[in-house]
Amino acid sequence: MPHSDPQPNELEDSLPRWYVIQCKGGESFRAAEHLSNQGYELFHPVLEVQKKRGGRLVWLTEPLFPYYLFIRLDKVASNWRPIRSTRGVLRLVTFGDQPLPVEDGLIDMLRERGHAKPGETGSIYFRAGEQVEIIEGPFRDLQAVFQSHKGEERAIVLLNLLNRQQRLVMPVAQLRSRH
Repeated sequence: MPHSDPQPNELEDSLPRWYVIQCKGGESFRAAEHLSNQGYELFHPVLEVQKKRGGRLVWLTEPLFPYYLFIRLDKVASNWRPIRSTRGVLRLVTFGDQPLPVEDGLIDMLRERGHAKPGETGSIYFRAGEQVEIIEGPFRDLQAVFQSHKGEERAIVLLNLLNRQQRLVMPVAQLRSRH
C-alpha cells in the first residue's frame, strides 16, 4: 500500500492552537482551576488592582478579560468533550460552528507585557508605587513612579520635574517596568 504524505489540513489540525473559552459570570478563576486540573494548557491573564473593602484599600487579583480565558488545543489529539461540562465554563467561542483560533502572537504579546512566563498568569498592568521607565514620547528615558490606571490604555505617573513631583497622564504602552 503506497504511503501518502499528510495533507496540509491534516498537518494544520495536528498543531496546537490557542482558543477562547467564555466563562460564566465571575467564574473564570474556577474554570481555569478545573480545566488545569484536567491537564489542559491555559493562559488566564490577570492584573492587580487596588479597591476599597471594608473602608480599607486592598490589592485584588482580577482577570484582564473578566469572562474569558485561553486554552491550547489541537484538533486531532486533544479531548475537547470535557471542556463544555467543566465548572465555570459557558462555551468555547466559535465562528459559525467552528472554534475560532487566536493568533499565537497575541498570546505572546499578552505574556510579554504581563511579564509572565509560559504556563503562569501575569499582570499586564503596573502596581501603585512601582518604579517605571518612560520609553516613548517627550519624557523618554526618564524614571517615574506609577500611581494608577486611568482606563485600560492610560496611566497616571509621578515624575520629578523642576524639583517637584508632577502628576502626568500618559499611555500605558509608553511605560516599562524597572525590575
